[in-house]
Amino acid sequence: MLRKPQAGETSSAPVKPFAQVLGDNLLKLSNHAAKRLEQRGIELKTEQMKQIGSALDKAAAKGAKESLILMQDMAFIVNVKNRTVVTAMDSASMKDNVFTQIDSAVIIS
Repeated sequence: MLRKPQAGETSSAPVKPFAQVLGDNLLKLSNHAAKRLEQRGIELKTEQMKQIGSALDKAAAKGAKESLILMQDMAFIVNVKNRTVVTAMDSASMKDNVFTQIDSAVIIS
Protein backbone atom coordinates (compact mmCIF):
# COMPACT_ATOMS: atom_id res chain seq x y z
CA MET A 1 0.00 0.00 0.00
CA LEU A 2 1.31 3.43 -0.89
CA ARG A 3 1.05 6.27 1.55
CA LYS A 4 2.30 9.78 1.81
CA PRO A 5 5.23 10.28 4.19
CA GLN A 6 4.17 11.86 7.46
CA ALA A 7 5.73 15.03 8.80
CA GLY A 8 9.25 14.32 9.97
CA GLU A 9 9.67 11.22 7.78
CA THR A 10 12.19 11.27 4.99
CA SER A 11 12.22 9.33 1.78
CA SER A 12 15.15 7.02 1.12
CA ALA A 13 15.25 8.10 -2.53
CA PRO A 14 17.71 10.92 -3.25
CA VAL A 15 16.07 14.17 -4.29
CA LYS A 16 17.46 15.84 -7.42
CA PRO A 17 16.66 19.31 -8.70
CA PHE A 18 14.21 19.28 -11.61
CA ALA A 19 16.77 20.74 -14.02
CA GLN A 20 19.21 17.93 -13.21
CA VAL A 21 16.56 15.25 -13.74
CA LEU A 22 15.60 16.87 -17.03
CA GLY A 23 19.21 17.04 -18.15
CA ASP A 24 19.93 13.46 -17.10
CA ASN A 25 17.01 12.13 -19.13
CA LEU A 26 16.92 14.33 -22.20
CA LEU A 27 20.18 15.92 -23.24
CA LYS A 28 23.29 17.67 -22.05
CA LEU A 29 24.92 20.88 -23.20
CA SER A 30 28.63 21.03 -23.89
CA ASN A 31 30.45 24.04 -22.45
CA HIS A 32 30.76 25.39 -25.99
CA ALA A 33 27.01 25.03 -26.62
CA ALA A 34 26.14 26.68 -23.29
CA LYS A 35 28.33 29.67 -24.22
CA ARG A 36 26.76 29.91 -27.68
CA LEU A 37 23.24 29.79 -26.25
CA GLU A 38 24.12 32.60 -23.86
CA GLN A 39 25.95 34.70 -26.48
CA ARG A 40 23.13 34.36 -28.97
CA GLY A 41 20.32 34.91 -26.47
CA ILE A 42 18.76 31.51 -27.08
CA GLU A 43 16.62 30.23 -24.22
CA LEU A 44 15.34 26.67 -24.43
CA LYS A 45 12.06 25.92 -22.73
CA THR A 46 11.24 22.51 -21.27
CA GLU A 47 8.99 21.66 -24.22
CA GLN A 48 11.76 22.52 -26.70
CA MET A 49 14.20 20.32 -24.75
CA LYS A 50 11.69 17.47 -24.99
CA GLN A 51 11.35 18.02 -28.76
CA ILE A 52 15.12 17.89 -29.19
CA GLY A 53 15.22 14.74 -27.06
CA SER A 54 12.55 13.15 -29.25
CA ALA A 55 14.48 14.14 -32.40
CA LEU A 56 17.58 12.53 -30.86
CA ASP A 57 15.64 9.30 -30.28
CA LYS A 58 14.63 9.24 -33.95
CA ALA A 59 18.18 9.95 -35.11
CA ALA A 60 19.57 7.22 -32.83
CA ALA A 61 17.04 4.72 -34.17
CA LYS A 62 18.45 5.35 -37.67
CA GLY A 63 22.05 4.90 -36.50
CA ALA A 64 23.03 8.58 -36.58
CA LYS A 65 26.17 9.71 -34.79
CA GLU A 66 26.31 13.50 -35.28
CA SER A 67 23.05 15.15 -36.21
CA LEU A 68 21.89 18.59 -37.25
CA ILE A 69 18.59 19.42 -35.58
CA LEU A 70 16.62 22.30 -37.09
CA MET A 71 13.88 23.78 -34.93
CA GLN A 72 12.05 27.03 -35.70
CA ASP A 73 14.80 29.62 -36.19
CA MET A 74 17.49 27.59 -34.39
CA ALA A 75 19.96 24.87 -35.31
CA PHE A 76 21.81 22.45 -33.06
CA ILE A 77 24.64 20.04 -33.77
CA VAL A 78 24.17 17.09 -31.43
CA ASN A 79 26.29 14.07 -30.55
CA VAL A 80 23.58 11.41 -30.65
CA LYS A 81 25.32 8.71 -28.60
CA ASN A 82 26.17 11.05 -25.72
CA ARG A 83 22.92 13.05 -26.12
CA THR A 84 25.01 16.21 -25.99
CA VAL A 85 24.36 19.48 -27.82
CA VAL A 86 27.75 20.41 -29.26
CA THR A 87 26.81 23.86 -30.59
CA ALA A 88 23.75 26.02 -31.12
CA MET A 89 22.93 28.69 -33.68
CA ASP A 90 20.22 31.26 -34.15
CA SER A 91 18.90 32.32 -37.55
CA ALA A 92 21.53 35.06 -37.96
CA SER A 93 24.35 32.58 -37.27
CA MET A 94 22.89 30.03 -39.70
CA LYS A 95 22.80 32.44 -42.64
CA ASP A 96 25.27 31.42 -45.36
CA ASN A 97 26.64 28.70 -43.08
CA VAL A 98 27.82 25.25 -44.14
CA PHE A 99 27.22 22.43 -41.68
CA THR A 100 30.03 19.89 -41.61
CA GLN A 101 30.84 16.71 -39.71
CA ILE A 102 27.21 15.59 -39.52
CA ASP A 103 25.70 12.36 -40.81
CA SER A 104 22.03 13.23 -40.45
CA ALA A 105 19.51 16.03 -40.06
CA VAL A 106 16.21 16.14 -38.19
CA ILE A 107 13.71 18.93 -38.81
CA ILE A 108 11.31 19.69 -35.97
CA SER A 109 8.19 21.48 -37.20
